[in-house]
Amino acid sequence: MLRVILVDDEALALEHMEHLLVKISGVEIVGKFQNPFRALEASLRERPDVIFLDIDMLEINGIEIAEQIQSSYPEILVVFVTAYDEYAVKAFEINAMDYVIKPVQRTRLAETVRRLKKRVPSQAISSDGSGIICCFQTLQFKRSMWDSEFVDVYWRTSKARELFSFLIQHRGRPVRKDILLDMLWPEVDDKKGYAQLYAAIYQIRRTLSAIQMNITISSLDHSYVLELNEVKLDVDEWQNGMAALTSGSDENVVKHQNLMTLYRGDYLAEEGYLWAESERERLRILWLHYINMMTDHFVSNGKYTEAILLYRRVQVLHPYVDSSYFMLMKLYDLLGDHHSVEQQYKHLRNMLKEEYDMKPKPTIEKWYEKWKSEMNRHKNGDGNNECRSL
Repeated sequence: MLRVILVDDEALALEHMEHLLVKISGVEIVGKFQNPFRALEASLRERPDVIFLDIDMLEINGIEIAEQIQSSYPEILVVFVTAYDEYAVKAFEINAMDYVIKPVQRTRLAETVRRLKKRVPSQAISSDGSGIICCFQTLQFKRSMWDSEFVDVYWRTSKARELFSFLIQHRGRPVRKDILLDMLWPEVDDKKGYAQLYAAIYQIRRTLSAIQMNITISSLDHSYVLELNEVKLDVDEWQNGMAALTSGSDENVVKHQNLMTLYRGDYLAEEGYLWAESERERLRILWLHYINMMTDHFVSNGKYTEAILLYRRVQVLHPYVDSSYFMLMKLYDLLGDHHSVEQQYKHLRNMLKEEYDMKPKPTIEKWYEKWKSEMNRHKNGDGNNECRSL
């Protein structure tokens, strides 16, 4: 049953809409109001599925009422009703699920109701609105931190997805609307830009509502603020968890290893947003710092294989960075795996030649030549391997 509230400051229009809706099965009218402010109070109290809202009212514009409702309960659908076709299209672009033109026709209204009934949440994150947003590698959603499956999320436009990602990066802080316009819609005038911005915010709220993820996006005078509430973010969980641990015990190292699995790749790497590059680089440097810290712990305890596994992961995520090859050369030397040292050196030379038409750095070449010399002397029984250090 679709629970509906009707809002129109014209009594005849209100009665006409009620008359049409009661003849459509599956619709329950839980309130009808000429006073838009009373309608707003009832909407926040009753939490209907949909509000049929007249745009052109004397006391307040219907779009403003819709903004106030959706700021608190974005899951409430809005259908704008207007006598002006051009105005209706503009309103629809801003943040309406649908619109109907006065005088409302029964067949058109029935089609709107049919669309409304299809807009039910298809896959919820969790019943309490919690969950986790993943930003490492790409933007995804999960029900819990260690859940291996991701939730399918439909984004109506790529702009809405990018806008949400930008607000996530600036979570808890006001983001000015004019900055969002310059970043996402630089080619359009302010009037059209604001219409597209409002539409994208509405789409984001609808997307979050569909998976029942309790994230709020509040509209201030000139800004938006995104609050995660009880929803977690993998970047925060990883960063805070790693900073709270020390590498002084095996127990903490196990926790480090578990947390490191959250880092599936660089921050929003697949999206490639230019505005995310500084944060991407910061988190990458921090990740490599923790890799080095854990590697030092493993090497000091003679756990060379564990250290190698860490740097193989670095190499997979960053195949065009020479430092991972060099570190693996030294780690394989500590393990006594001479063949793998040779193999890493060859991989490094090939990668640098193909990607940059360069040779390995002098420091790497010097280490390798010294290592080769020591290996040859060792084979001939003339000395010991002196390269076994990081």
